[in-house]
Amino acid sequence: MYDLNPGSGPVLVTGGSGYLGSHVVDALLRAGHRVRTTVRSLDRAEDVRATAARAGADPGRLEILAADLGADEGWAEAVKGCEHVLHVASPFPARQPRHEDEVIVPARDGALRVLRAARDHGVRRVVMTSSFAAVGYSRTGGGAYDESDWTDPADDLTPYVKSKAVAERAAWDFTAVEGGEFELAVINPPGIFGPVLDRHLSASVGLVKAMLEGALPVVPPQYFDVADVRDVAEAHLRAMTEPAAAGERFLIGTGTATSLFAMARVLAEGLGERAAKVPARELTPEEVRAGARTNPALREAASQLGKVPVLRTDKARSVLGWEPRPVETTVLETAESLFRLGLVEA
Repeated sequence: MYDLNPGSGPVLVTGGSGYLGSHVVDALLRAGHRVRTTVRSLDRAEDVRATAARAGADPGRLEILAADLGADEGWAEAVKGCEHVLHVASPFPARQPRHEDEVIVPARDGALRVLRAARDHGVRRVVMTSSFAAVGYSRTGGGAYDESDWTDPADDLTPYVKSKAVAERAAWDFTAVEGGEFELAVINPPGIFGPVLDRHLSASVGLVKAMLEGALPVVPPQYFDVADVRDVAEAHLRAMTEPAAAGERFLIGTGTATSLFAMARVLAEGLGERAAKVPARELTPEEVRAGARTNPALREAASQLGKVPVLRTDKARSVLGWEPRPVETTVLETAESLFRLGLVEA
């Protein structure tokens, strides 16, 4: 068992109103920590408290401050007195931006803003949420990936994928050159699924919702690994205090590739009539290529045809003592939470 040391100062979680952030806050509160979290506007403060209470945690141990990754104001106060910072917040575009710097610059500069504040106020360790997007989007073909792999932002990639690679590289470079005494660890999950705690949905969970509502009658043959949001949150907590995690990045996932169609089959078999609208067919590669000529949503799918990535999660298992949930559990419990909160439209 790893030592969470809940008697120390508060743990700062950036972006506590987000999908992953809310789970990290919940995990810390359940472990007995005092938690401080940032939101861009205090208008979200009561929602964050309500989410923590609904999840069964004690919101009385939760402090909420306003701080925006795009400005310096608020970060000194946010990190003051904290030994640990879990930097979870990062911009995710609702649509493709007109220029890639609209996503890349805020992600990079926001990470550096948090790291500078951490260095200047004596934080012992920062755990940063990155992504498999920073690891495995440059290599052609499938195969196995580990923490030594990097996505090259000079490649022809989406702005979001570039932003994750650029922000993580900047964080490591800053730590090496200007970081002083603090330590950095990085968590690199693939698509994050799992139960929602409120009405804030990630893009990945939005895919499950779309399947259940019949908005995706067919799906492309895309393969990817899955990370359960609760497992990702746990990995952050373990990387926060495990001595051997300092200076390391950790791939988090099941270690086995799945697909959108396989997820649809899990929903159909596990939910019965409630999954009557899930995709019943997978597009052929020829159909994807033809559709990509006019459908932007299929262009990335076309570029991924034939790729079956396998994430090597040995380091997270051995260093952090971490184990993932089965993908079937994750997918079904994602759907159940959407039904429970009334987020699936008939």
